[in-house]
Amino acid sequence: MSSGPTPTRAGGWTPTPALRRASVIGGVLPIAALVLGRADILLLAVPFVIGAVASLLRRPEGDPAGTLTLANPSVLEGEVVDAQVTVSGHSQVPVHCLLTPRTAPFLEPAYGSRHRTVVVRPGRLTKVTWGYTTKTWGMLEVGPVHVTAFACDGLLEQREFRIPVARVAALPHPDSFESRTQLPNANGLSGVHRSRRPGEGGELAGVRRFQAGDRLRRIDWRTTVRTGETYVNATLSERDAEVTIIIDVLHEPPLGTAVRAAAAIAAHYTGKGDRVTIVEFGSLRRKLRPGTGRRHYLAALEWLASVRANGGASDESGERMLSAALAPGRGLVFMLTPLLDQRSVTGLARLAMSRRSLVAVDTLHEEHGGGLPERLWWLERDNFIASLRDAGVPVEPWRESGSLDLVLRDVARMEMSR
Repeated sequence: MSSGPTPTRAGGWTPTPALRRASVIGGVLPIAALVLGRADILLLAVPFVIGAVASLLRRPEGDPAGTLTLANPSVLEGEVVDAQVTVSGHSQVPVHCLLTPRTAPFLEPAYGSRHRTVVVRPGRLTKVTWGYTTKTWGMLEVGPVHVTAFACDGLLEQREFRIPVARVAALPHPDSFESRTQLPNANGLSGVHRSRRPGEGGELAGVRRFQAGDRLRRIDWRTTVRTGETYVNATLSERDAEVTIIIDVLHEPPLGTAVRAAAAIAAHYTGKGDRVTIVEFGSLRRKLRPGTGRRHYLAALEWLASVRANGGASDESGERMLSAALAPGRGLVFMLTPLLDQRSVTGLARLAMSRRSLVAVDTLHEEHGGGLPERLWWLERDNFIASLRDAGVPVEPWRESGSLDLVLRDVARMEMSR
């Protein structure tokens, strides 16, 4: 369990309707018995008075306190998050507590009823656990939990107090993505992509004269015998590449597709040993530093869980948004965008002019039915995409695994020809 927050305490015991009724009955019946001269009416008031006095003699001295903790600070989208409420008593008598949790609309109860009643014993901790299934990715709030306490057989109650919310990071579930295309501009230290630099690798680049330090197993015996000099096979080194994923956060509707696509691309290339950077195309300019491997992939999922739509000022240029997002270099850039904003167009044009290896991934490619205005809008958007392609910007719809192989192959071929 994660370290719990400071317990939230209730304050002040107040009479319940039951105590007020007992007080009224215990006061009215003796007066009625005296006025009417009937002892039997007085006997009816005795149980109410004795019961109320006996219960109030065991009045609690302190107030209950509660904390809300989560089993894990982050879970994968669709998994169950376990929330535990711990209630402690600070009195010498048992206290009954009614717990009512409130949750975000993107959490669905997995187990445990909506309301729970527990008895808090003196000096003991009472724990109650709920389970919620995350229905989407993002930073989700569990709670608050409303607590109402009762004591003295229900004659006293505390005003409802709240145990503050706990936040869980629901990590996006990545789409399926796999690509066999070699990335251009592999200029790292080691990896799986073929580079233009000679070195230890599996790609044959020709033959050359033997030099000190060459391995004997690389000797080309056919050329050596023919020329009378020792020749070895020259190979191209295999290195890692730098991949930058830009997420267009200017609009909300297609953001889920973009985040899941970014998670899939990051999972693929970090698994291959490439350095992956993720940035937001928006006014906040959030950026995840470059990294590789499993640890960086998990950090990328947590970073993606905090992505929010942020269009910012409408007059802010796309070039300015990209200026702080992209570091110098010639790595491959994926821009995940629905192509709904002129600033996205400007940003793509800027990337094309910088001669970077660029792929614009359309996250809003599925055309929806509708009336004539909506169809005209889709036709206008298709014309816009065609103009981007004419300007040298490759635009490819996102269709998960293998959907980008052809365009990546074209980008690599163009980069090799430069």
